[in-house]
Amino acid sequence: MAHLSRRQLNAGLASLALPWAAQAQDKFPAKPIKIVCPFAPGGGSDFIARVAANVLNERLGQPVYVENRPGAGGTLGTEYALRTPPDGHTLLLVAGSYTVNPALYPLRFDPVADMTPVVQLSRGAYVACIHPRLSVANLRELLAYARKDPGRLTFASAGNGSHLHIVTEYLFGMAHVKATHVPYKGTGPAVTDLLAGNVDMLVAGTEALMPHVKAGKLKALAVTTAQRLPAYPDIPSVAESGGLPDYDVVAWHGLIAPRGLPPGILQALNGALDAGLKAPGLVAQLEPTGVSPAGGSPEQFGALIKAEIPRYRKVVQDNNIRAQ
Repeated sequence: MAHLSRRQLNAGLASLALPWAAQAQDKFPAKPIKIVCPFAPGGGSDFIARVAANVLNERLGQPVYVENRPGAGGTLGTEYALRTPPDGHTLLLVAGSYTVNPALYPLRFDPVADMTPVVQLSRGAYVACIHPRLSVANLRELLAYARKDPGRLTFASAGNGSHLHIVTEYLFGMAHVKATHVPYKGTGPAVTDLLAGNVDMLVAGTEALMPHVKAGKLKALAVTTAQRLPAYPDIPSVAESGGLPDYDVVAWHGLIAPRGLPPGILQALNGALDAGLKAPGLVAQLEPTGVSPAGGSPEQFGALIKAEIPRYRKVVQDNNIRAQ
């Protein structure tokens, strides 16, 4: 074999791999599919993972189950999933934190090069809420309040370095104001203290905050997306209410697979999910909560991930944020 050139050797190895890849694609799915959710059961990410599992089960005819592997901001389950064989039988549920973690943790994988984007599952918005004791009418007045006395305004988050923390710092940085961060161990405790008036503000998911807004216990100032949400048309966007036209933060979930997923398997997964997410019943189930099914191509989802990593890296660096 010593007389073979590197090019000849590589070509020979590739030819050996082709039958396996073709066979794997022809038989896909050959066994149950696992979706790794790198977060605890019961949260929004777990819910979306189970929605995706139901869609794949209906469309591909194989059992699909969710395995929760929480820890280290989602990096433990992520590393596990990305090191599995790229045969389409292990997928990874990712959220916005996936694009924040590269700036916070010494990852042992490349968040772009070591994965294959499959599809964006959902898109929604966070909502910025305050305790009613603050006498401000809108986000613009809240930012003026914060500028007048830097650090006086307090805001909660689901933890230091959490996606909720980063997107709030992103808002304040764009508005050139300073506020005091109060981290909690999860969204639930943060909401509890906001309701008690122990903190002034929280940016979090609509599912966590809007029931309290409807009950009159909290005041919603703005949603984080560039456009208003169809489910809550009376709540303006940050761009409108805060005078920050460039602020646009989407709360999203998606599925990725390990690097090297064969094209035929990727097409089967993306096609099943893209079609299933557009089913009228699923749309009707999700949209009243402020979440919309997304879908689209793998390339579109990959572009979203690539765009958000440097954006949030700058926020982390500008505010000297460290993971808990």
